[in-house]
Amino acid sequence: MRKSLLSLAVLSALSVPTLSYAEDAAPAAAEPTSPHTFAYNIGLYSQYIFRGLTQTNEDPAIQGGVDYTHSSGFYAGAWASNISWLKDVGAYDSSSLELDLYGGYANTIGETGVGYNVGLLQYIYPGDEVAGQKKAETTEFYGSLSYKWLAAKLSVIASDGAFGLKNADGSWYAELNGNFPILETGITANLHLGRQEFKGQGTSDLDYTDWKIGATKSWSNGVNVGAYYTDTTTKDSAYTILNKNIGDSAFTVFVQKTF
Repeated sequence: MRKSLLSLAVLSALSVPTLSYAEDAAPAAAEPTSPHTFAYNIGLYSQYIFRGLTQTNEDPAIQGGVDYTHSSGFYAGAWASNISWLKDVGAYDSSSLELDLYGGYANTIGETGVGYNVGLLQYIYPGDEVAGQKKAETTEFYGSLSYKWLAAKLSVIASDGAFGLKNADGSWYAELNGNFPILETGITANLHLGRQEFKGQGTSDLDYTDWKIGATKSWSNGVNVGAYYTDTTTKDSAYTILNKNIGDSAFTVFVQKTF
């Protein structure tokens, strides 16, 4: 939707004004552009990968969200996906949904072309946790810098718990992302490198690095199709559960529609 509005604005600015047959006719007043923008997305994924870890035990995921943006740079949104990992690791008796609520501010630094983005994100996991387990709800602050096709981002846990881990505030995830357009093909190469480190007693064996390589093909109608390969350094660590490592290398395909 943002791309459509931007294209419309550019075309309007370049269009030739219509001549009036009445010499004394006043030009029609242009309708003011709304400072509010809403965008929507829905997608089908062969599995849900989050920071290199499968959230659906390699089963398909349906994901979707809505974003509100103000022309000042403030934004807010909500996003949801089905999950199974909380049941898979034995932390919840029942849990099948992740809901993310977020808001922040994004802008550029003068005319440098450098963008920045700061915000707050709340992960919500409805369901019934196993007795003695901590709720998986997690609060993160994040900040990022971007220039052209590169972006660096740091997310820091602000809540006492981090995805069910106790006393894990201050845990962080740092990532470097590159999205490189390939000539005029509409294809973008996607590269990612991330590092997760947890704070709190007994969490050192949960730290790991993950990476991703993939490609996305986009069309002007808002349809995106892509695939990516992911892997992590979680082998032979605490992520190996019942001989199933949720950080195993994986190949994911998806189709998404934005409005």
